[in-house]
Amino acid sequence: MPYEKLTQLKSKLIIGTKQTVKAINQGKASEVYIAEDAEAHIKAKVMEAANEKQTPITFVDSKKKLGEACQIDVDASTVAIKTKE
Repeated sequence: MPYEKLTQLKSKLIIGTKQTVKAINQGKASEVYIAEDAEAHIKAKVMEAANEKQTPITFVDSKKKLGEACQIDVDASTVAIKTKE
């Protein structure tokens, strides 16, 4: 389950659309998670960047569950996992 993986990787998470896109463009994201119920323009923006950099994308069903998995008190539309440096 993707949510469990995110909970275990808390210190390696990049949360939020702006930060996720920035990390993808800088080559600092090894994987991206996008909530299915996120707004279409947010999904499109992140998917475009991820596809351009060939970053794997995993879709999850809920912004609320994604935020909970990241252990934050708000919903999260997109999350990236930092690459090993």
